[in-house]
Amino acid sequence: MDFETVMQELEALGKERTKKIYMSNGAHEPVFGVATGAMKPMAKKIKINQPLAEELYATGNYDAMYFAGIIADPHAMTNLDYDRWMDGAYFYMLSDYVVAVTLSESAIAQEVADLWIASGDELRMSAGWSCYCWLLGNRKDHEFSESKISDMLEIVKNTIHDSPERTKASMNNFLYTVGISYIPLHEKALETAKEIGIVEINRENKKTSLLNPYESIQKDLDKGRLGFKRKYVRC
Repeated sequence: MDFETVMQELEALGKERTKKIYMSNGAHEPVFGVATGAMKPMAKKIKINQPLAEELYATGNYDAMYFAGIIADPHAMTNLDYDRWMDGAYFYMLSDYVVAVTLSESAIAQEVADLWIASGDELRMSAGWSCYCWLLGNRKDHEFSESKISDMLEIVKNTIHDSPERTKASMNNFLYTVGISYIPLHEKALETAKEIGIVEINRENKKTSLLNPYESIQKDLDKGRLGFKRKYVRC
């Protein structure tokens, strides 16, 4: 399938209701409103195609950019490529669910995510923390440095309440993911979550969200989900 065909198919799959949901979360035109599940048959046909992914991502069309993440080759992308994709990621559904997800399947994931976390830029920081969520929820525990993840928990404890809104949400997810998916620091994550208390997220034109990381971890522990790992990160 070539670029034109993919764009036509995506447009045909668009639904007004889905488009409204995406736009209420920060997407802006151009956007078709394609449900992610509806992209699967097309993704199966194309499999991995980095040149096509680059063409689609460059359109600035939300659905095309999302689909680009599904067919991208994470190993073919360099630090500079991921940075370029982040430059185009204008809201969290792109930074956290397209760029961070693609990065998490590459060999340079931690290296790039660390730079983003230290960047001071809201969406880059959000993508960096999100990338670690995808990593910890999929890769084996021994692939991570326990002391490094422990230090990251300290950063969350000391800075979450003063971080930008979107970064706060991703830090909260990181804390939850360590508590459930990374057994060596499960206890420390619980303690950290207890100390942090309620995390308040304020978003434009939305009600304030009150997140309780301790409760979220505890709820999933009660369901016997300790040690949960995803089989796949990308759909």
